[in-house]
Amino acid sequence: MRWLVWLLALLLVGLAVWLPTRVHQPELELTDTTAQVSWEVPQVPLVTDVPDFSIYTDVREKKEAFFRFLAPLVQVENSIIELERRYVLFIQDKIQKGESLTPKQRKQFQTIAQRYQVDLDRNNMAGTFTVLLRRIDVVPVTLVLVQAANESGWGTSRFAREGLNFFGQWCFSKGCGLVPDARVEGMTHEVRKFASVNASVRSYLRNINTHPAYFELRRLREAQRASNKELRALDLTPGLLSYSERGEDYMNELNLMIRVNRPIIVDMLQPPNSDSAPE
Repeated sequence: MRWLVWLLALLLVGLAVWLPTRVHQPELELTDTTAQVSWEVPQVPLVTDVPDFSIYTDVREKKEAFFRFLAPLVQVENSIIELERRYVLFIQDKIQKGESLTPKQRKQFQTIAQRYQVDLDRNNMAGTFTVLLRRIDVVPVTLVLVQAANESGWGTSRFAREGLNFFGQWCFSKGCGLVPDARVEGMTHEVRKFASVNASVRSYLRNINTHPAYFELRRLREAQRASNKELRALDLTPGLLSYSERGEDYMNELNLMIRVNRPIIVDMLQPPNSDSAPE
């Protein structure tokens, strides 16, 4: 039955909107033919319309519909991040071996570093790679889905419906987004509008991976990697204390949502006969 569930999920995304333009996929030059690395990234259409999740009266059905809508987009964006991470590891290996980079590889490496706001220090490349690999890493699907549900009211908020913003991200130039109804007098922020849901997911992940406020999440993730442990949503929520002015109350709410909704997400995403879970 799981193949049918996934087929329905993909159809839901496809019905939302099909556009000729596909989600971005980096074209990275790999000249080491002995490296057994897959550079393929799954493709999904750009999604510019949000289903009406308010039509669901059954809570479980509403949650499943929300997760099935958003999960394929999160997985593709995480796949692109994983591709970038593998490329940085490939470049690191070449430099450590004293091998020269081609002009194209050098440019691609610089582009990735700029994307993640990391200055290339030629005098301390070891430190540069440490920062890059701390930033260029995936965020557990469960954490992304649960935080999107929390921030968007399960896809029913005005910001999700009108601005395709599922994560409550702000912007600060007039007209860049939607003005919150409850904005405090004197404040100038707006809730950012996106051209697609894909862009909203991508921006959220980039924010988590680059903003100084979420350094602790990146440090926790780095420690999990160093210990060869699975990246688990519950292990990373302490790094989101700055995401909301509610602080620990917000973190505790996310933790509760993860525990309650994880079985639904696992059932939806976990391949048959797999012992791992999408923490």
